[in-house]
Amino acid sequence: MNFLSRTITGIVMIIVGLALIVFSFFSSLAFLIYGIIILIIGGFILLNKTEDKIEKIKRR
Repeated sequence: MNFLSRTITGIVMIIVGLALIVFSFFSSLAFLIYGIIILIIGGFILLNKTEDKIEKIKRR
């Protein structure tokens, strides 16, 4: 993923995760679990900057 798509995906997942966490207070506990998982994955996607680095091939 490049910087723009990683940023958009991370922000959308964080917003959806927060919305599910807030919605879980009015509904089922399952929404809280899904919200926390989506929030963690979204934060990881947003903050992972080493994904775009390509390692050089080591020759013998």
